Amino acid sequence: MGLTGETLLVTLMVVAAVTLPANACLPADQAALMDIKAALKEPYLGIFNTWTGSNCCQGWHGVSCDPTTQRVADIVLRGESEDPIYEKAGRSGYMTGSLSSSLCKLDKLTTLIVADWKDISGEIPACVTSLPDLRILELIGNKISGQIPENIGQLSKLTVLNLADNKICGSIPASIVNLGKLKHLELSNNQLTGEIPSDIGKLGMMSRALLNKNKFTGSIPNSITQLRRLADLDLSMNQITGSLPAQLGSMPVLSTLNLDSNQISSSIPTNLLSSSGLNILNLSRNSLEGELPDVFCSKTYFTHLDLSYNNLRGSVPKSLSSAKYIGHLDLSHNHLCGPIPNGSPFDHLEASSFSNNDCLCGSPLRTC
Repeated sequence: MGLTGETLLVTLMVVAAVTLPANACLPADQAALMDIKAALKEPYLGIFNTWTGSNCCQGWHGVSCDPTTQRVADIVLRGESEDPIYEKAGRSGYMTGSLSSSLCKLDKLTTLIVADWKDISGEIPACVTSLPDLRILELIGNKISGQIPENIGQLSKLTVLNLADNKICGSIPASIVNLGKLKHLELSNNQLTGEIPSDIGKLGMMSRALLNKNKFTGSIPNSITQLRRLADLDLSMNQITGSLPAQLGSMPVLSTLNLDSNQISSSIPTNLLSSSGLNILNLSRNSLEGELPDVFCSKTYFTHLDLSYNNLRGSVPKSLSSAKYIGHLDLSHNHLCGPIPNGSPFDHLEASSFSNNDCLCGSPLRTC
C-alpha cells in the first residue's frame, strides 16, 4: 500500500527527529543563520566566530532555541552591552552589511534584536511580516533605510517595535493600527513623513510612543487620547500643526508629554496644566497662543515644565505658588507681563526662566 502525502510527512518528521542529535537545531534553521552571518560583517569582537559547529542551539552568541522544539526562537545581537566580550575588547560593537531575507525562514522566531551596530544598512526584509510568533522587533541604532514594511500589521503578537535612530523614510503604514498587543512603539530619529494615523487610538495596549525627530506633518489625532495605558508620548521635533487635543490632560497614566519644536498654534487646554499625573511637559518652540490657565493646585507636580518660545500672553499664574513641586520651569520668550509671584517655586528659579517677555518684573528680574 502506498503512503499518503500526510503519512509521508509524518514519517519524514519522525526520521528527522531520530537522526538529529539531542538538543541540536534543525538544519534549515542553521542554514538560515549562516545566510544571516554571511550578510553581516563584524570585524572587532569576533561574535560570528562562535557561529560554528553543528548545533546552533548551543554556544552561538545571541542565538537561543526553544528547549522543547529546538527551533531558533531568539536572535539578540546588541552592539552596546555589558557582556564580557565587550569589556574584553574595550569597545562597543560595529557591524556593516545588511539583514538577510533568510531570517524569514526562521518561522518560530519570537525575538529579533539587531541593535546599535552603527553601520548596518539596507532595508528591512518585507517578509519579516510573515513571522507569526514575532513579539519583539528591535533594530535601533543602525543605518537601515527604505520603508517600514507595509504589512507590519500582520504581526499580531508584536509587543515591541523599535526602529529608532536609522534612516527609514516614507509614512507609517496604515496597517500598524492592527497591532493590538503593541506596547512600545519607537520610531524616533528617522526620516519618516506624512501624518500620524488618525486611528492610532486602536493601539489600546500601547504605553510608550516615541515618534520624535522625524518630518511628520498634520495635526495630533484626537484618537490618541483614547490610549488609556499611554504613559510616555514624544512627538517633538516634527512639523506638526493644528491644535492640542482637548482631552490630552485627561489621559489617566500619561506622565511625560514632549511636543516641543513643532508648529502647534492653539491655546493650552486647561486640563493639561491641572493634570495631577503629568510630570514632564514640554510645549516649547511652537506657536501657542492665549493666556496661561491659572489652574495649578496642591496636586501639581512637574519635574519639568517648559512653555518657552511661544506667543503666550497675560500674567504668570499666581496658583503656581500652590503647586506641590515645580522643578524646572521655563516661560521665557513669550509675551507675558506683570509681576512674578513670590514664594516657591519662583524663589529658586533663574532669571533666564522668565527672560525675553514683554513686561515681566519682580524677583529674579528687575523690581516692579
